[in-house]
Amino acid sequence: MYLALYRKYRPHTFDKIVGQEHVTKTLENQIKNDQIGHAYLFCGSRGTGKTSAAKVFARAINCLTPVNGSPCGKCEVCRALAENNAIDIIEIDAASNNGVEEIRDLRDKVKYPPTVGKYKVYIIDEVHMLTTSAFNALLKTLEEPPAHAVFILATTEVHKLPATILSRVLRFDFKLIPTETIAKLITEIFEESGIKAESQAVDLIASAGQGSVRDALSIADMCASFANNDIKYADVVEVLGVSDSETIFALGSAILTQNIRDFFTRFTSLADSGKNLSVIANDLTKFFRDVLVLKTCGAEFVEYELQIKDKMTALAKEMTEERINRALQAFSHIESEMKYSLNPQLLIETTALGLLDADVKKN
Repeated sequence: MYLALYRKYRPHTFDKIVGQEHVTKTLENQIKNDQIGHAYLFCGSRGTGKTSAAKVFARAINCLTPVNGSPCGKCEVCRALAENNAIDIIEIDAASNNGVEEIRDLRDKVKYPPTVGKYKVYIIDEVHMLTTSAFNALLKTLEEPPAHAVFILATTEVHKLPATILSRVLRFDFKLIPTETIAKLITEIFEESGIKAESQAVDLIASAGQGSVRDALSIADMCASFANNDIKYADVVEVLGVSDSETIFALGSAILTQNIRDFFTRFTSLADSGKNLSVIANDLTKFFRDVLVLKTCGAEFVEYELQIKDKMTALAKEMTEERINRALQAFSHIESEMKYSLNPQLLIETTALGLLDADVKKN
């Protein structure tokens, strides 16, 4: 049975969880020193390793012979907990089990000891979806948990959790993963899976993940299928519905240099070819941001292939900060409007026209 890449390469030890060393090192030390807390909160953006870390931690605290704080994967407890029907690691989706009755049921069952390991671990995903009554019911359990119970709460919206819950958990914030870290991981996975890919294609896939390993691996899966395991940069562009950096540079520079005819010619061609206009608007916003950064801070804060970066640097020198900033503000504002617009093409075109200087309008 085929497994998606993000499932096939889900981490089983802490050292395989990328970009979250501040979390994994703390958890490893707690296991080594036998200082296991009764309640943890893993919060952060989607696809950054919260659930994976929770599963590794749940197995590690039950492992008979942990290796550097991670589960050995060989002892009888590790083998038992690796089964899908393991009853000592209970995963609860709070999005669909968010009522007080479900939490009361959990409270009734939590008193029973684990069957194979030392701890019974409850992983409650998207915990912010619980109702107020459910939170109140959970609070009582977090205040006086049985010695064998460990709770791991995971959420992407930590601000929705009551302060009474936050004060009773050990909080770990998961960060977005740097693009270069994701690109390195994808390269390793492709090599192991026998998938060929251009380095430029891998970089674009990693960038499209926007800090989420899971999102990036899902995109990598689609690209591998589309390109029959031989991924070119053009394949990724096609799958994502984005425009290559040369095209975005041409559009952005046409706006900044007030060459509105050139902009309309290129943009109309893209729209007619079925490109995702929301993605184009987002790419233009990033382009103007990067040109402004090149103008004010330097090239080390901008990620582009060298040829495009040189062109952008030259363009930045010709433009005033005011003009670049006007373009950046205009396009950053229309990103949220795109999803509700009945005519996104018109929205982008009018935004570009609105950036024309007065003297250009007269002509």
